[in-house]
Amino acid sequence: MRVLRWVSGLYVAAVLVATMTPAPSTTDVPAWGRLGLKILDALGLHTTFPVIEALANVALFVPFGVLGVLLAQRPWAVAAAGGAFSLAIELTQHLIPGRFPTVQDVVLNTAGAALGTLVVVLAARVRRR
Repeated sequence: MRVLRWVSGLYVAAVLVATMTPAPSTTDVPAWGRLGLKILDALGLHTTFPVIEALANVALFVPFGVLGVLLAQRPWAVAAAGGAFSLAIELTQHLIPGRFPTVQDVVLNTAGAALGTLVVVLAARVRRR
């Protein structure tokens, strides 16, 4: 359980670093986005940066759901906490240069936390059988 708490703390710290540092004032697609587009294009999956960014917002909070359920054992409270954490991040981003908070980010992050929660709940059901 101690390791799980440490991993959770490191995860939260990483999310805060990724979401709370000032962003460059450019509107260019970031390097990680260009790389993602190249990889997907090479696989024959042609998409746009806004789609990748939306999927990244979901993926960013899947670990929140997984780790939260493993620690707290309250699946839907964890999904709600993921939404609250995301909302707090977005509200704080108003104060950070180059950051543009959106309701879409809150919705997608909450969906990611709910997806992570669902993964653990379904895995537990399969394990019990």
